[in-house]
Amino acid sequence: MKLTVERSELLKSLGHVHRVVERRNTIPILANVLLRAEGQKLSLKATDLDLEVTDTIAADVAASGGTTVPAHMMYDIVRKLPEGAQVVIEGSGDRAVLTLRAGRSRFTLQTLPETDFPDLSAGDTTCSFKLPAADLKRLIDKTQFAISTEETRYYLNGIYLHATESDKASTLHAVATDGHRLAKCDLPLPAGAAGMPGVIVPRKTVGEVQRLIESGDGEVAIDLSSSKIRFLIGNVVLTSKLIDGTFPDYARVIPVNNDKTLSVDKKDFEAAVDRVSTVASERGRAVKLSIAGGRLTLSVTNPDSGSATEEIEVDYDSEPLDIGFNSRYLLDIAAQIEGEVAVLKLADPGSPTLIHDKDSTSILYVLMPMRV
Repeated sequence: MKLTVERSELLKSLGHVHRVVERRNTIPILANVLLRAEGQKLSLKATDLDLEVTDTIAADVAASGGTTVPAHMMYDIVRKLPEGAQVVIEGSGDRAVLTLRAGRSRFTLQTLPETDFPDLSAGDTTCSFKLPAADLKRLIDKTQFAISTEETRYYLNGIYLHATESDKASTLHAVATDGHRLAKCDLPLPAGAAGMPGVIVPRKTVGEVQRLIESGDGEVAIDLSSSKIRFLIGNVVLTSKLIDGTFPDYARVIPVNNDKTLSVDKKDFEAAVDRVSTVASERGRAVKLSIAGGRLTLSVTNPDSGSATEEIEVDYDSEPLDIGFNSRYLLDIAAQIEGEVAVLKLADPGSPTLIHDKDSTSILYVLMPMRV
């Protein structure tokens, strides 16, 4: 194979694919990126056997062919080349090396045969639909922080995407929970998504999709099969295995009878929680909310370092209530509230609290209390 490609295009494409490659691999081929030159295009593919990313860019191809080279090394080399450089890539079938030239720089990389590279085909798709990238970005941004990192509860290690259809509305839901908090974001069901199976998209896949749609431009095509999901974002194709497990019946933990309503300025609340939690211990992180009349008193007591209190004005007309929460979880949720006013629906000190934007209930959060 022999081809010439623009450095910035190659770097951008390697940036998309090399992140999938784990730094430590027991299988040598998985440390490599597959390069295939054909027509006037160069395709790059990387995989970790659970997730596969392919990108295609324009190239001046003099001789077709394919090979695999170390992904992170190739990315670092191209990253360090001067801007605007033309990169010449040349490989010969009989010698297991690839030569990369740009200006006066020349690199020779060890290769492994293209035939050894695994293929993660999506299989027969049972459902296909399209979403504006901005909508998909919103679904991920509003729920990703609540994904569990506890490997033993593997079925919580992703975002649960599923559809509900009723006479009133057909909705696409994204839900994530780690057992302490739950985040749910809804969208009108896109055309073609009717009857889609409920799927759990793994945390790593969610992160890669989020990076690919950072700008929020264009449309994303989504294909689902029984065990895999495929995202088509511009020239990039991302295929991933789904988490093989059953997501818990989250509707049971969303409180519907919380009768105490607290309305608070989101920025004031977020800043106050942030300030008083400065003295909280790493392990405890508990902040106590004492609500009475139109006042909310936030307090933190740390036997090792001291205490802090702050009072803010709120809108609350139920009986006084003291309840504790993990300050980091409160801040995570407050950061996702888009409007100026956050609404907390409370029941008692031992029951979950419902939090949402005053102007919208398409995004809601459930937070379990702590003993304080």
